[in-house]
Amino acid sequence: MNILTIAISLFVILFAITIHEAAHGWAANRLGDPTAKMLGRVTLNPIPHIDPIGTVLLPAMLVIMGAPPFGWAKPVPVNPLNLKDPKRDNLFISAAGPLANLSAAFLAIILLKILKAAVPSVNYFLYSYLSGRGMPQGIQPLEGLSLILFFGVYLNVILAVFNLIPIPPLDGSGILIGLVSEKAAQKIETLRPFGFIIVLGLLYLGVFRLIIRPIYSAIILFLF
Repeated sequence: MNILTIAISLFVILFAITIHEAAHGWAANRLGDPTAKMLGRVTLNPIPHIDPIGTVLLPAMLVIMGAPPFGWAKPVPVNPLNLKDPKRDNLFISAAGPLANLSAAFLAIILLKILKAAVPSVNYFLYSYLSGRGMPQGIQPLEGLSLILFFGVYLNVILAVFNLIPIPPLDGSGILIGLVSEKAAQKIETLRPFGFIIVLGLLYLGVFRLIIRPIYSAIILFLF
């Protein structure tokens, strides 16, 4: 993977993580809890969201290793005492992050479709790059923009899907807890101390790669 691709991937994943966390804070504020807003977390400025390991080190290591980058930011604080219906509202707050990423991916794919239709050379450039022919020399600005938009689609979808896994502390667990009974929710919560280890185990076993491959293939088919 060349330097330009690494730089674009890291830029896009930072943006994707930022809108993900800002969406959590925005949803919490709309539902009655201003904690995240008062702490400056409802912003598209990435600095307040950065976690040194999850936002910087891990994505950089994955990109250098040639793996799809993902990561996390500092958790958005939510005070359930400020929510009218904590169980229901937490479902919406949890869902806001993945929905923000899917919305960003949808916008990026619309812009990419327009760009490909307006500039035929962009279509050829993307096809060559994604078919494994490598990055051509003398890349043009609009070709670079097409690559940013492609990664904007791909990485936002990956981040959304990853966070929808129903294992604490991922957003999927918050959504699931909002849908099940109190007894079932308590059982899900018992996984929280081991959630990070479980997620790492799934990554090590290659489960996440099995999810990523069809997503990547579907995006390529849709684009071409």
